[in-house]
Amino acid sequence: MQQPPAVPVAQPFRRLRWFVLGGALLIGVGVGAAIAVLRSPSTPAVPNTSAFDPGYTWPAGKALAPGFTLRSENGQPISLKQFRGRPVILTFIDPLCRNLCPFEAKVLARVAAQMPAAQRPAIVAVSVNQWADARANLLLDKTKWSLPGSWHWAIGDPRALARVWKDYEIGVSAATKTIAGITVHRITHTEAAYILDAKGYKRALYLYPFRAADVERTLRSLAGA
Repeated sequence: MQQPPAVPVAQPFRRLRWFVLGGALLIGVGVGAAIAVLRSPSTPAVPNTSAFDPGYTWPAGKALAPGFTLRSENGQPISLKQFRGRPVILTFIDPLCRNLCPFEAKVLARVAAQMPAAQRPAIVAVSVNQWADARANLLLDKTKWSLPGSWHWAIGDPRALARVWKDYEIGVSAATKTIAGITVHRITHTEAAYILDAKGYKRALYLYPFRAADVERTLRSLAGA
């Protein structure tokens, strides 16, 4: 199929609205859902329309990824700066989700497994569920989802998390209700993964569902740049 003509970087592009609605999780564990709603990035990017290409790409050196300092699952500070010199996949995950988040996590785990050690990215997963950030939940996910050693959770104060969500245009909302004395938080959020290069610049944005092979191709292209 013939590809549509490329859109110049400086040309404004249409707002992307792509919804992925999730179902309910067991009461008492939490409720996970995902909804991808991204506005046009503040830094001009090239929108892609090929079936399995990233939703957006950025030229080298044009869009520095906003920095942050949160906490890892081990209680240690975690920031993007500590990963300079290697590519990073930055994603946003609900630790209690049993809907789309585990599937995305497993796709990213396959990416890490398939990459050569020298090109293997760090995976930083910023929590979108402040009620789910107990260390036991994060460690359970590492086991249940078969997450690689390069996977790092990033949690923190709700206000700090909200700043990161805003900086990366990640929509997060929570609906809270009490059922039979049990409080349930239904989280809806943008299901997205940013690819950052070794210098800390945004290079691509993938919206779930996406394929491990395509993310891997993007990472390999950065290694050869």
